[in-house]
Amino acid sequence: MTDVSSQTTAPMKSAAPLKSAMPEVASSGDAWADALARTPKTGFAFTSGAALFARQKLEKRGTPEAIVRVGIKGGGCSGFSYVIAFEDGDPKSRDYAYEVDGVRFLLDKKSFVYLAGGVLDYEKTLMFQGFKFRNPNEASSCGCGHSFTVK
Repeated sequence: MTDVSSQTTAPMKSAAPLKSAMPEVASSGDAWADALARTPKTGFAFTSGAALFARQKLEKRGTPEAIVRVGIKGGGCSGFSYVIAFEDGDPKSRDYAYEVDGVRFLLDKKSFVYLAGGVLDYEKTLMFQGFKFRNPNEASSCGCGHSFTVK
């Protein structure tokens, strides 16, 4: 670790306010289209396997047009827990929208920060079958694999 206390620096100039990396998008009145328009093109991904598994679950639920909400919440034995839920409503103004193989997914901006660079996949092993988060921001996780801490 570098000791910065002994380094000399020039006085800082007042910085201009930071501008959002995402351009402002005018509302079209269609909540899904608006959410798609404000979604970063990179940062989180969904595999075809995850979309197929989600489609099967939605059909079993009897709501094939529903949306799959993905995110995190505080709690669990390691600090944060992954969340996957089915929703029948429209996206909220702070949601990012993804569509993979005809399945619609939502991810809220707050969760995006902790999941950036990650992937929602589907995994089937002898011991587990279901969605699997592959999160590069995970520093550690609990034994059950459903809660984690971040770097």
